[in-house]
Amino acid sequence: MEEKELSDFGRPSAGDSDVEIGPERESGPDKNHRLSVQSTKPPMGLAHEIAFVVLASSAQLFTQAALAESIAPLNIMSKDFGNPSPGQQSWFTAAHSLTVGTFILIAGRLGDMFGHKKLFVFGWFWFSFWSLISGFTVYSHSQIFLDICRALQGIGPAVLLPSSLAILGQAYPPGRRKEMVFSFFGATAPNGFTLGAVFSGIMAQLAWWPWTFWLMAIFCCVNGVLAIFIIPNYFHQDDTASQKDTKQTFDWKGAVTGVLGLVLFNIAWNQAPIVGWSEPYIIVLLILGVLIFVAFLFIECRVDQPLVPVASFDSHVCFVLMCMALGWSSFGIWLYYIWQFTVNLQQNTPLNVAAQLAPTCVAGICAAFTVGKLLSKVPTSFIMMCAMIAFCIGNIIFAVLPVGRLYWKQLFWATLITPWGMDMSFPAATIILSNHVPRRHQGIAASLVTTVVNYSISWGLGIAGTVEVNVNNGGLTDADTLKGYRGAWYTGIGLSGLGAVVALAFIVSSLRHRPSQH
Repeated sequence: MEEKELSDFGRPSAGDSDVEIGPERESGPDKNHRLSVQSTKPPMGLAHEIAFVVLASSAQLFTQAALAESIAPLNIMSKDFGNPSPGQQSWFTAAHSLTVGTFILIAGRLGDMFGHKKLFVFGWFWFSFWSLISGFTVYSHSQIFLDICRALQGIGPAVLLPSSLAILGQAYPPGRRKEMVFSFFGATAPNGFTLGAVFSGIMAQLAWWPWTFWLMAIFCCVNGVLAIFIIPNYFHQDDTASQKDTKQTFDWKGAVTGVLGLVLFNIAWNQAPIVGWSEPYIIVLLILGVLIFVAFLFIECRVDQPLVPVASFDSHVCFVLMCMALGWSSFGIWLYYIWQFTVNLQQNTPLNVAAQLAPTCVAGICAAFTVGKLLSKVPTSFIMMCAMIAFCIGNIIFAVLPVGRLYWKQLFWATLITPWGMDMSFPAATIILSNHVPRRHQGIAASLVTTVVNYSISWGLGIAGTVEVNVNNGGLTDADTLKGYRGAWYTGIGLSGLGAVVALAFIVSSLRHRPSQH
């Protein structure tokens, strides 16, 4: 595999013909030509381009809405499933995030092989079908059946996210227009969650919670139909000629070991709060998960066409993915336990909580477009550092929040600060990795970021759940329950704080090696 010399992450050397080169690396006529190329938009009219970007970004919007549709009405849903324990309730959300984060690896590679538009359309219809079935689980009264359907529902976003990001990555060459489009994509995350929380709250309080899933099924089906007509057919065609002489293969060994390792590891962490770490099968699952994932990394370093090009990872890639894992795991904790705190201890309704989280939409949009402006001017390590600090501050505010505190004195500020962690880290990471890989491997770049984001949410909830049940004395009183919630937030502080340390270390390392990069 040909090595690429990078002076800054996402800015390849001129010798790499597969990757677009940023204008800051060129001068004279070549620079002017490159600037004109980078400022061009996809070959479509303005109205078509707007519809194209909105539809592609809706994959992120609906993914986060699906996350909210089990968090917001959690207590209301639980009544139809026999009021399971808090550890069992966390699976309503963790099952969805687990499959979203796990199967993205496979979906990204399949999109590179067979075309991202095909996968994009398929993902909407799969998402629609299992949203429909998830609503009907109410008649079964089986929490396990709901968890299975939520897991299968999560495969839909797992297909959609890398396909949508790859489509955008193929449509826009590196430059300001691409940065703003990817920032818009990232800004849909907090808005998607809030939208999902509002609709699920309305359905749960005023109608019937299954309608949340049934409405999701309708909207996803409509998006699938629209994708057939709005997403152009030319994607992936430019790479066909260069791949004619290369037999495209699917890394089945990597797929099996990667999925199995991630699933077993995550099941162990999320099941432990329910049955306890003293159960032998929990330790067995955890050890097997780690060993199988090590085997996955070994395979990926040796196959010709891997699911994840591990051998080509440099320190920049590892730094970005590590920060994303630590930051987003803390964000999942922050978000999940907000609902538990405000509903169970503050006695708020799901709709009230959704209204209290509304500032996250405005803050998220501001953060995403701020990053779009700063990416070409500020080092990535500094942006990641700011994102980790925002995640950490959000968890600190809630870890010291007393029951009954006026919303405007404390919670409001958390909703303004924490989304900056989301929408600074996600657009930065997606743009960086998209620019880092060849155009034909945009699916792999997209899958790396979205895998880490969604898998980390599920993994973080498992760790926080373990801490909660071990410090809340059974949750018999409100004081004990609050102690458990704070233990979870302290866990979030530790994870995001570690992310900030990693970002700081990378900043120091970059400063030390700056003279040698010329």
